[in-house]
Amino acid sequence: MKRILVFGMTENPGGVESFLMSYYRKIDKARIQFDFLCNSHRPIAYEEEVLSLGARTFHITARSQNPLAYRKELEAVFSEHASEWAAVWVNVSSLANIDYLKLAKKYGIPRRIIHSHNSRNMDGKLRGLLHRKNRRTIGRFATDFWACSEDAARWFYREDLLSKSMLIRNAIDVGRVRFDPEKAELIRRENGLGGKFVIGNVGRLHFQKNQAFALEVFRKYRELNPKSMLVLVGQGEDEAMLKEKAETLGLRDSVLFAGVQQDIQAWLSAFDLFLFPSVFEGLSIAALEAQANGLPVLASYGVIPEDVKMNENFVFLPLGAGVDAWAKKLQTMQDWKRPDFEEVKRNFEQKGFEIGNAVKRLEELLEE
Repeated sequence: MKRILVFGMTENPGGVESFLMSYYRKIDKARIQFDFLCNSHRPIAYEEEVLSLGARTFHITARSQNPLAYRKELEAVFSEHASEWAAVWVNVSSLANIDYLKLAKKYGIPRRIIHSHNSRNMDGKLRGLLHRKNRRTIGRFATDFWACSEDAARWFYREDLLSKSMLIRNAIDVGRVRFDPEKAELIRRENGLGGKFVIGNVGRLHFQKNQAFALEVFRKYRELNPKSMLVLVGQGEDEAMLKEKAETLGLRDSVLFAGVQQDIQAWLSAFDLFLFPSVFEGLSIAALEAQANGLPVLASYGVIPEDVKMNENFVFLPLGAGVDAWAKKLQTMQDWKRPDFEEVKRNFEQKGFEIGNAVKRLEELLEE
């Protein structure tokens, strides 16, 4: 059995975490087992589950909190355990920190995989500068160059590495998030959503996900359909700003900030429509999960890769079309229904985004 050290899990059950868990739950653990390296001494998302499945978790101090402690603890993990790992698999949204790959090379781990999960800088100027610097040298430390989309590959890799890069689909377990009417009823009853047309968004509360625009669109849409609610699932840096904006727009009683939720299937099932106006994306797990649930989706055109469209009730619209156009498009979609689950599953299978086949390919890659 090969053990692989995986970096990319945090305390927040976000897109990368969901991606990793989709594969980890299905991978043949008699052949491949994961361990998780985490930049936090608090439990990561799904910690109990990964431990129950045979993984180990290695917790270290975040570099941003205490650089000296971070370096000492990271070095200790590699010096003590590097010989146990056949590969390290680093899942990140930028190249601002490639220490994991450098130490993996220093301590002789033969496979060193870097995996791009975004297509633009979502952090500050300093991390953007570090990304550009490390983009020039990443080929010295990594042996394998993976990405969730072509845009994400171009963001990480220069031309000499781009030709070597490999797309790894953000495949999901479609059945795990399929529409569940009983869960939908429970969520709606417990959160005062009964009798409402519920528009939902799942994602980090961050400028990348553009929930500020979603609030503007919803205010206009609510003029067309007063019996509507907007539900934002997630947490992040923009939470206080977004709550203040909702108040300013007169939406205090019409927007639910649901915070981080573990049972995404239940919340998606409670929605009637998924609003996804991101400013940029790699290849969104949230959009895939919404479609696996059968939801009609309105997403930003030219921003989200067109590969993400699985179902016919997924619609693209440019952000530049403006708030009024988005609100009117929502109105035209409000009577759309979920397709049959078998149709949804078939769409995912045909396009390579159902986890069953995708995990077999990953197993083959990790066993090379």
